[in-house]
Amino acid sequence: MTTTAEKIWVNSGDSHVWEPKDLWTANLPQALKHRGPHMVRDGKHDIYVVDDEKVFFASASMIDAITPPGSADLNLRLADLDEQGIWAEVVFPSVGIWLSVMKDRELMHQSVKVYNDWAKSDMIDRSERLLATALISVLDFDDAVEETKRVAALGFKSICLPATLPDHLEYNMPEFDRVWAVCEEAGMVVCFHVGTGSSKLIVTRGPGGALINYWETTIPVQRCVTHMISGGALDRFPRLKIMTAEAGVAWVPALGDRLDEAYRQHNRYAHPKLSRLPTQIIKDQVYSSFQHDETALPAVIAHDYQNALWGSDYPHLEGTYPHTQEVLHGLFDHVSPEVRRRVTLGAFEELFGIGMPVAKAA
Repeated sequence: MTTTAEKIWVNSGDSHVWEPKDLWTANLPQALKHRGPHMVRDGKHDIYVVDDEKVFFASASMIDAITPPGSADLNLRLADLDEQGIWAEVVFPSVGIWLSVMKDRELMHQSVKVYNDWAKSDMIDRSERLLATALISVLDFDDAVEETKRVAALGFKSICLPATLPDHLEYNMPEFDRVWAVCEEAGMVVCFHVGTGSSKLIVTRGPGGALINYWETTIPVQRCVTHMISGGALDRFPRLKIMTAEAGVAWVPALGDRLDEAYRQHNRYAHPKLSRLPTQIIKDQVYSSFQHDETALPAVIAHDYQNALWGSDYPHLEGTYPHTQEVLHGLFDHVSPEVRRRVTLGAFEELFGIGMPVAKAA
């Protein structure tokens, strides 16, 4: 175990929580309870069930491997954070990630409210270190605006929108401006987490499928960023900040290059016109988190991309628990103190307004 003196203390831009097993089946309105999201174990598999549809199958052994006690017991979770050297963390749901595959407006609207009320009482009210993201239904813009305003008033610092939208929606649509306006005014970050919004996570079952399918989860969040920039949303709302979670970092400057080239070479066809080049918009407003990527810090240094956040992805298999300190030392021991602080603490503090006690940061 790493001693306190050796620890690199960080904030985490990505983690997950296991919701109570009966969160929705117990708390949805009576007429909707039987359709509430839940997970059942069927032999060797855990099955995510949303509105009576089996949307995802996972190996039970894999689920057991990513269920340390602190992933469900939030008091134990704080002890895990202390042991791993993490001060504050953005917390995404687990079963709740699948709400975004719902097709029934009322069921989704009520389901996100159940989750957000629980996240407020069990995480936000428990500790400033647990920055739960609020879930928002995109099946109706009035519902989306109503819930975004409600969670802003409850003290949430971010919302999580699905990386993959229903077929009739895109993030370059001006109808989303009503949501962006609320978030900008409240100072809430708009988060896009990989793998959200679609139950079709298995792209191929052929050779290399495990790697291919994992890589495919990153593509939709890159599309989200591209649409937010190119459609002018980030230009119209210059104080709005967006963050991609668990998506890596090195692609972000490369995306800026590609969009700059497109805007420069094809400007006569580009609408709307932008007041800044895409690369500048990225540097001003686009953040992204990573866990292990060896290319992340070189991207920060070489391209002056200051918006990278480290994230543990606790407790997932692709995360760093219980070897967080080993990972952190491997990443940060050979970079300057300025870069180390910016990526481990500074960008997070800038986004979410949560600072680490001076004694620990030292």
